[in-house]
Amino acid sequence: MSMIDKGALFGERYRVIVSTDIGGSDPDDFQSMVHYLLYSDLFDTEGLISSPWDKGTVKDIYDVIDQYEIDFPNLRTHSADYPSPDYLRSITKQGTMDFAPFKGYSKRTEGSDWIIECAKKDDPRPIYILAWGLLEDLAQALHDDPSIKEKLRVYYIGGPNKKWGLNAYEYIREHYPDLWMIENNSTYRGWFVGGNQDEDLGNKTFVTNHVVGHGALGNYFGNHLGGVIKMGDTPTVSYLLKGTPDSPENASWGGSFVKVMSRPKSVFRRNTNLDDIVEVFEVLELVFNGPDLGVAQDKSVFSLIVKGQEFEGFYCGSGEYRVRFMPKSMGEWSYLIKSKIPVLDGQSGEFTCVEESEAGRSKDCQRYPNWWSDLLDEEYAEQEHKGAKTVNKWREQFLRDFQNRLDRCKGRTKQD
Repeated sequence: MSMIDKGALFGERYRVIVSTDIGGSDPDDFQSMVHYLLYSDLFDTEGLISSPWDKGTVKDIYDVIDQYEIDFPNLRTHSADYPSPDYLRSITKQGTMDFAPFKGYSKRTEGSDWIIECAKKDDPRPIYILAWGLLEDLAQALHDDPSIKEKLRVYYIGGPNKKWGLNAYEYIREHYPDLWMIENNSTYRGWFVGGNQDEDLGNKTFVTNHVVGHGALGNYFGNHLGGVIKMGDTPTVSYLLKGTPDSPENASWGGSFVKVMSRPKSVFRRNTNLDDIVEVFEVLELVFNGPDLGVAQDKSVFSLIVKGQEFEGFYCGSGEYRVRFMPKSMGEWSYLIKSKIPVLDGQSGEFTCVEESEAGRSKDCQRYPNWWSDLLDEEYAEQEHKGAKTVNKWREQFLRDFQNRLDRCKGRTKQD
């Protein structure tokens, strides 16, 4: 795959909304936000939305902007297009603080309203939604105003995020199958797994040599994750920096993807066993029968416990109780139901998770015309991470460019 010299680094200007779970259980978003702000002179940033699935709020975005403000005078000596800190604060919006119920949407948020407002601006360009966390605000926006769909280009870092936000994901998949969507479940790992990690290009050595001591943003970056690169959401940004964003199949710093004709899903109306096969990243939906207790539909009334993690299950009417789960690795899995409803409490099951397959992607061949996901070919896999080599093959390029951006924080002149 040869690289084409196109993208934001070559003068293309993209409209961007970042939806992030910064401040939640995945602290790499702090690193990704530092990276994004260092490149923000190249984008028309229209929104920074806090969409956490644990603890994070807009304050966590403001904290990074505060560091950016310290470095802003130095950054402006290199480009007058860096947005002001006050502007960035003005477009920072609070999104959902809760997971969507089973139906996939709940109530409007400042973040979901902002997506709609931006999408409806009089601008012929599409707007790229860089989804670093939950899809809840996007699902809510689409529910509240379906007309915005044609203006959206969504690059979604799935994997663990998908596992926690399955109800919103399923709402989008079922109701907006023609949405333009990159679903990156494993390719993103190429940002920090594999590639050239010799000498100063290692995940630790790069931070020590080229990040820490480079302005307030560099020091802030180094204070997270023990000063080791992760930045798992950054491929959404680098995809726009160098490549051809309209063509996900092509080479880019953010990975290469293949069009998928179906998104795998299995529904079981019984307790599963190890003979039941589910693919990695497939949606598993379990349906249990129980009493009709007269509770409101879409009410959380039980939990699915998997490897010590708890996932909400919902009453869906007519005595049906449903819950969704997504396995992110191969092997044998087991689960247990916890509920105050006696007939549900203590139920258990198992299933076997296998590799994602081309066969699982070939169903409903006309249903998903604009949906891309990870390349499954082994030649592009890094260890078990499918597609990761389509990112890490560019590691030296994108890190050296990031190094140059970090140097701007030290107050060097353009001539330097």
